[in-house]
Amino acid sequence: MFRTAVRNVLAHKARLLMTVLAVMLGVAFVAGTLVFTSSVSEALLKSSKKGYESVDLAIRPDSKGAAAGERSQEIGQEVVREVDGLSGTASVTGIASGFTGLSDKNGKSVGGGWGSKGANYGNGAGAGDSSGADKRYPLTDGRAPRAKGEVALDSKTAKRTKYQVGDTVPISVDGPVRKERVVGVFDTKDGSVAAGGSLVLFDPATAQRLFATPGHFTEIEVTARQGVSQAALKKQVEKVLPAGVTAKTGETLADEEAEAIRTQTKGIETSMLVFAGIALFVGIFIIANTFTMLVAQRTKELALLRAVGASRRQVTRSVLIEATMVGLAASVTGLAAGVGIGAGLRSLMGSFGDMPDGPLLVTSTTVLVSLVVGVVVTVLAAYLPARRAAKIPPVAAMSSVHAPATTRSLVVRNSIGSLFAAAGVALVFLGALGDGGEKTVGLGAAILMIGVFVLTPLLSRPLIAAAGPALRMFGVAGKLARQNAVRNPRRTAATASALTIGLTLITALTVVAGGVQKGIDKMATDSLKADYMVSMANYTPLSPQVEKTLRQQDDVVASSPLRTTSAKIDGDWESLNAVNSKTFPKLTSLDFNSGSWKDVSQGKRVVVDDSTAKEKGWKVGSTFTTTYRDGKSERYTVSGIYQGNEIMSGIMTDTRSLAGHVTRTSDIQVMVKTQDGANSATKDRLEKALGNSPSIQVQDKEDISESIAQFITIMLNVVYGLLAMAVIVAVLGVVNTLAMSVFERSQEIGMLRAVGLDRRGVKRTVRLESLVIALFGGVLGVGLGVFLGWAAGELVASSGLDTYQLVLPWGRLALFLALAALVGVVAALWPARRAAKVNMLTAIKSE
Repeated sequence: MFRTAVRNVLAHKARLLMTVLAVMLGVAFVAGTLVFTSSVSEALLKSSKKGYESVDLAIRPDSKGAAAGERSQEIGQEVVREVDGLSGTASVTGIASGFTGLSDKNGKSVGGGWGSKGANYGNGAGAGDSSGADKRYPLTDGRAPRAKGEVALDSKTAKRTKYQVGDTVPISVDGPVRKERVVGVFDTKDGSVAAGGSLVLFDPATAQRLFATPGHFTEIEVTARQGVSQAALKKQVEKVLPAGVTAKTGETLADEEAEAIRTQTKGIETSMLVFAGIALFVGIFIIANTFTMLVAQRTKELALLRAVGASRRQVTRSVLIEATMVGLAASVTGLAAGVGIGAGLRSLMGSFGDMPDGPLLVTSTTVLVSLVVGVVVTVLAAYLPARRAAKIPPVAAMSSVHAPATTRSLVVRNSIGSLFAAAGVALVFLGALGDGGEKTVGLGAAILMIGVFVLTPLLSRPLIAAAGPALRMFGVAGKLARQNAVRNPRRTAATASALTIGLTLITALTVVAGGVQKGIDKMATDSLKADYMVSMANYTPLSPQVEKTLRQQDDVVASSPLRTTSAKIDGDWESLNAVNSKTFPKLTSLDFNSGSWKDVSQGKRVVVDDSTAKEKGWKVGSTFTTTYRDGKSERYTVSGIYQGNEIMSGIMTDTRSLAGHVTRTSDIQVMVKTQDGANSATKDRLEKALGNSPSIQVQDKEDISESIAQFITIMLNVVYGLLAMAVIVAVLGVVNTLAMSVFERSQEIGMLRAVGLDRRGVKRTVRLESLVIALFGGVLGVGLGVFLGWAAGELVASSGLDTYQLVLPWGRLALFLALAALVGVVAALWPARRAAKVNMLTAIKSE
């Protein structure tokens, strides 16, 4: 039986080619994902480890409870002196660092995708040697920055931007542009620089003014004396640390960063493997279809094997051996292709920023997973056809074709499919409109799709019959195409299902994305009266000077900063937002359930969104105590409760209420209303007033909407690209089914040719059959996608985006159906040519 299986594979290698390609594509995606993520993760881990080689201990402010965008606390010079005096300390390095945007010679930001940082060169507390050189940053050209207006650039950034010693470079730390002179170029082991970021060094005093306050640091790095372990050094240091400051060993920091890198790459890996799984799932239909047709075409052969003594188990085993050989061949070629895909993805990632150096890793896990996945998927898909082959009775050897499926089996199938579909629809409705949530919707969607797949043979007849009037326009070819498409409903269903899966996912995501975009547009329109929102391009803290500069412009009629700090309320850390309470009502349209902005400007008063008020049990007139990070407490009174949304929410007070509690004032964004409203001339004037800084973005409502739309479009395009694999596999499935169907019907085609159907008519018949099957799959996919997209949209609306609106993108839906039709036309090219070349006399004589 083993020799029989090998012979059958070799005899039908052309018919199995599409199956091999389908499995190969899925395995290649899996292998490529594993190779890419393993290589990038390993390279980043090695780069990260290098960055902590000279650090035994890092002392940092405790960030617990810090609000998003809030500047971290600072460490005073006295801590440096205390740590430097410990017996286990060899050297202490005070660091003042933070975001530092650098523009190239064309005015574009450098290193923004991977992190642009600034820090101090030396600090007079052990960072350098006797000559004053900073051992962390060996200079390759020029000298170290010694005074205000001088900077040094890392060598990778200098090479990339072509800046040299003596050049003047534009830099932005918190908004306003600074002109600095390059006095030196240095090398660094910094991991973010190795990954494509940039590092700008200032003299210690300047770095402290920019990123902390004079005499203070954002971090302290400590090296231990010889013979002192990191753990022992940590015990000594912790005894002299003030409250709110923590110490971590270099080993701990390296492990934490390694874990963060693994988590990040694991997320990418999981996302890509999901799409690889979809492609393999689609491939299951092709494999099952292929082996079903091969079994049907070899009915006499298999029945004769039974007649001469082969058992059912032997016949099943023979078919599964064929599937194993096909899966193994596809897995090996897919693994080889996956290595190439992994290398290509890494090169593509490198084009967005320099990736750390490292080899392309093909681990034993990657090899094993790729081979096992390919073989297991193929064998599982071939199992039912194998069992069907084993049930062929020996008496079938007397007939040319085995008995078709009985009416009873079809009734059972349709009953099971109806139960699954009904249960799926019920669960989706329960999750979307009831209290079931996303897990219920997800389970319902899975059950519904299974039910639809089971019912597809039943659905194929009425849906394909609906295309009858259009097919009649093509005469005999159209009539034959319709009859062929419904002749074997199970085969048609399996062929169309592969395309249905891809279009269901694509349609659902498109519907949800359109609704989210519409909802955010409406929210921005309803919530904002401001003409412009000004913020840092990477949403880091913005200098208060920006709001002051904008307020002084002649055409600005109202402006307000938005500042955020953290404070303890009822024992929990909460974010407290501060605005200019006098101008803020002119810039927003908040709907108050009770109370108003009135009296907030008097101080020690707040307005709260309805969700927070409900959670805290507050109403107008309620009072509560906040404890700021400086340890001081204030008592506030609730003046109003408003309806919160994704743009405006939380606890809001006047900026003057934070006076004395925030060490370094910074804004998250600034809202601006102008005399002439939003227009290009006003926007240009505002940008010019801010020095045309590439680190600052000035956005009107349309810009905000477009940026969100651009993000959604990019995400959709990525998903479309990943799902394209499933569509390609679906095309292979249609090609495979039609090609094998042409072989199966060669005698019939010969008879048609003999009674007058010309080659053009044969081609048209096959093409129309393919078109009808593809459109059937497309209609099912779009219909399911719209329903599941509606359900997902209801979840989005209930999770907080109240302005979400169901939007049916009719243009894209029509495009998806056109894509399905194109799949049908393209997939039929080769089978149609093959059918037209059938020799009528040879076909008529064949049995």
